[in-house]
Amino acid sequence: MKFLKQHTNSILLCLFEILVGILLLVNPVRFTSGIIIAFGIVLIILAVICVINYFRMDAVEGAASQTLVKGLIALAAGVFCAFKTQWFIVTFPILTILYGVVVLVAGFVKVQWAVDAMRLKTGKWVLPAISAAVSIICAAVILGSPFESTVVLWMFTGASLIVEAVFDIVVMIFLEKNTVE
Repeated sequence: MKFLKQHTNSILLCLFEILVGILLLVNPVRFTSGIIIAFGIVLIILAVICVINYFRMDAVEGAASQTLVKGLIALAAGVFCAFKTQWFIVTFPILTILYGVVVLVAGFVKVQWAVDAMRLKTGKWVLPAISAAVSIICAAVILGSPFESTVVLWMFTGASLIVEAVFDIVVMIFLEKNTVE
């Protein structure tokens, strides 16, 4: 129980990564389109709230806050997301490169953990080192993009999300188990 309390956020993040990975494996285009449309709807709602708040404000406060322009920008972005999802689908390789960079940085952080554990002579450096290697290899494949189509790249991205999340949970459990003993 103590383990769950200490690692709730990390476990939830890993479970979210697994869910996203599964959805990317099942139907990457539909999942991505759904997320973009949902984001567009949220932006439209926020835009309406901004515009309403602008007209509720005192004229001086409204002029200083720039709430109307913020609302109009949110509205334009929301409409674009909701109705032009195909543009995002076409530009997905760029987003995937950004994801690859994030995975690479996470791999470097895991290298730091493994080296720290080795230098501190805790004897618990092997799993973090393997986790770092998995992250760096996944990032290299994503950044190298040897895939014939974007859909295959999405599917690999989904699979890498699942593998990394499962491995991170295993590392957390293993390290917690060894610190208790």
